[in-house]
This record gives sequence, C-alpha cells and structure tokens, in this order.
Amino acid sequence: MPRTPAAAGGAGIREHLIRVAEGLIAQRRTEGLTVRAIAREARVADGVLYNYFDDKEELLAHALLAHIETAERSLAAPPTPGDGPIEANLAAHLRHILDLHERILPAFAGLLSQPKALARFNTWPRSKKGNNLQQTLAAHIRAERELGRIDSAADADAAATLIVGACYQFVLPRLLQSADEPLEVPPEFIDRLVGTLLDGLRPASR
Repeated sequence: MPRTPAAAGGAGIREHLIRVAEGLIAQRRTEGLTVRAIAREARVADGVLYNYFDDKEELLAHALLAHIETAERSLAAPPTPGDGPIEANLAAHLRHILDLHERILPAFAGLLSQPKALARFNTWPRSKKGNNLQQTLAAHIRAERELGRIDSAADADAAATLIVGACYQFVLPRLLQSADEPLEVPPEFIDRLVGTLLDGLRPASR
C-alpha cells in the first residue's frame, strides 16, 4: 500500500493532494485520470481522497484553481492608474491577460477530457475563483477616466469587453493546440489595439 506522506494533520494531506493534482493538470496528464492514479502519484491509499473531497472532480477543480493562482503569482502585477502613460498602462494590462492565459490554457485544454471537473469549477462563485479580468480592467479604465486621462464619456465596461474579447481570438484556438506551441501574438497587435481604442473610429473634427 502506498505510504501517506508526512503532513501536519488533515489540512496538510489535503493541500498535498491538491498540489499533486495541480502538477498533473499542469503537465496535461489528465486524460483517463482515476482516483487510483491520483492516489498513486500522491503516495496515499486510494480511499484517502474521499476524506477531504466529495469526489475526484472536486479535487481537480481545486487543483485547477491552485494552478491559476500559481500562474498569477508568476506574473508582475499590472500598473496602477496614473502610473506612466495611459497607452503603456493599457498595453501592460493586455500583455498581462495574454501572458496569464498562455500559462493556464494548457491546463484547461488538458481538462477537456474531464468535463465534470470543469463543470464543478464553473459552478463556483466568482469570489472563489479570484479576480475577473474584465472587471479588473474596467475598474482600471474608470480610475484613469476619473484622473482625466480618458474621455469622461468613455464606457469603461465596453472598452474592457473589447480588449478582453480581442485577446480571446488568440487564446481560444490554443485549447486545441499542443501545449508546447507558444501563444503567437503579432508584435504590433497590442499597440494597434490600444491606439484604436484611444483614438476612436470617428474622423477627427475639422
């Protein structure tokens, strides 16, 4: 029988199981993944998982959340409103969104073979899953607007929706690509998108 790793009580074993499952998700080793396979990787008895989680899907959902949090910690925080040129601030937020998704998309792709785990993750409230990127960006744009650096009539929510939606044209196809393939974004994409948003589409008044 596998040996239970040394851990400080039940909480330690629970976190150990999440870390092991997070590693499997990060490596996209989730197709056909069973409770027994997770237990073997974690070096615990098969039934130990059920002492801390309702089922395998709950464990994988927690592992996916841990993976996202690990990815977020690996990135520099986006700039705060008013720090540097507005163009640079928006470009940094765009890059943050793209870099974060480059790190987490392989995990989501790996879990396509575990739809119940993804469904469990999606049932959690936003407050449990961390920041909403679109809401965070909209809040940044509103703050820049209050500083007078963006038109007072600008719609922050609409602008954030456009930016995040533009990112997804590069992000979503990667769900079906190899985990080793980089997220390919044309070098000029970010500057052109930011410039278009800030300049608007109407011709300059004469």
